[in-house]
Amino acid sequence: MALRRTALPFLLLSFLALVLGLWAGLIRVGWPWPALSATMIADHGPLMVSGFAGTLIALERAVAIGRRWGYLSPLLTALGALSLVLDVPTAVGAAIVTAGSVVLAALFAIILSRQPQPAVAVMFGGAMAWVLGNALWVLGWPIFRAVVWWAAFLVLVIAGERLELSRVRPLSRRALVAFLVSGDLVLFGAALSTAVLLTAGRWNGVDVGQLTAGLGIAALAAWLLRFDVARLQVRQEGQGRFIASCLLPGYVWLGLGGLLLAVFAFGDRGLLYDAMLHAIFLGFVISMIFAHAPIIFPAVLGAPLPFRPWFYSHLGLLQIGLVLRIVGDLVTSQPAREWGALLNAAALAWFLVNTGVAVALGHRESAAAAP
Repeated sequence: MALRRTALPFLLLSFLALVLGLWAGLIRVGWPWPALSATMIADHGPLMVSGFAGTLIALERAVAIGRRWGYLSPLLTALGALSLVLDVPTAVGAAIVTAGSVVLAALFAIILSRQPQPAVAVMFGGAMAWVLGNALWVLGWPIFRAVVWWAAFLVLVIAGERLELSRVRPLSRRALVAFLVSGDLVLFGAALSTAVLLTAGRWNGVDVGQLTAGLGIAALAAWLLRFDVARLQVRQEGQGRFIASCLLPGYVWLGLGGLLLAVFAFGDRGLLYDAMLHAIFLGFVISMIFAHAPIIFPAVLGAPLPFRPWFYSHLGLLQIGLVLRIVGDLVTSQPAREWGALLNAAALAWFLVNTGVAVALGHRESAAAAP
């Protein structure tokens, strides 16, 4: 089976953004390594959220919908994020990323018109959250003001995908309503947080928007732990068990991140904000990418990615690094933070190596089995 050449360049751009984002993150946490540009440390978040995760989601949807213009989304999000490393003015890079997020929202709108289902509506809401967060960034708001929207984007799109997969296990009306209310809390909280910042900054010392969004995220995590099919998959063998082994700890990290965001709403608590970010964006999002890679990459690349037992190595390394990083944040231990960050970067680098080797082996095995 030949690689799908249309998708491969976009995938490589997302991997480049990942590598640069990891490099920037390691410098940011304290490793004395050279920066490639004057703004590289500040570019860590956009590279990871938009350049890597956002581009992967956009690429998957562009391939699924099968329209050429859809590839503008991963192209713009990747190039916009990568341009920041070249010292392009932030407003320009942010505008390019925002344009890509608008195209992704349009892709989800088309999918919603074809499949008017709750799961797709939730994913469309997540895509719109990305557009709104990026709009704040373009307007000159600092990145930490847009982070709640960016978190809403990734959490809702991924949770919507998991809800879509729950069709193999019919849900009660009460369970579906609980999911939708939790998702609405995330979006309402992000909107409320922005509204509070536009007025008094905080109400009685509390960012009620962050509090609401945090509780909504924690509620979604609890829902996923209770109703996701991962609870059944973990009893399987091979790929099914591996996927569940990624999903279940990912939901725990998501719940922790939501609770940390809710606590942070009451005021700055040292490195609590850093712990919250990495619980959600690394603990949850990267665990989800690890889980879905054996399913999504073959669809995107047009090449097999068979499960290999060694995939557990990058998953385990990620979890160890996260525990060390977040404990380091909570007890203010700089060595723990630095070594946790390094293990996380190593886990993602090892994931790229494992994925590349598995694709190459799968391609060779398919060629050998062909008549």
